[in-house]
Amino acid sequence: MAISNNKNVGHSTYKVRRVMNLIRYKSVTDAKIQLQLIGTPPAREILKILNSAVANASNNEMLNETDLIVSKIFADVGPKLKRFKPKARGRAGAFDRPSSHITIEVTKGDD
Repeated sequence: MAISNNKNVGHSTYKVRRVMNLIRYKSVTDAKIQLQLIGTPPAREILKILNSAVANASNNEMLNETDLIVSKIFADVGPKLKRFKPKARGRAGAFDRPSSHITIEVTKGDD
């Protein structure tokens, strides 16, 4: 079991979770191929974290990449940046820029 996480990723949890649901409980090689083919910015960020989790598993616990599966993957809500956009008649409209905390856990599969 190896865990990797990244905090304050500049994408909303809704968009990140849409990509996560595609690779949950898949083998690491299949998940990497899927993320490369999707190519969206959240998918690229998840791919970086997945590569980090695989590196942790191979270096710290001497596990082979072909035996690993994505056992847990989740995104939590991060802090929001509060910004303002100019509106008509000298006013300002507030909006939030969401962020998320992504965590991936890989374990040895039961093949």
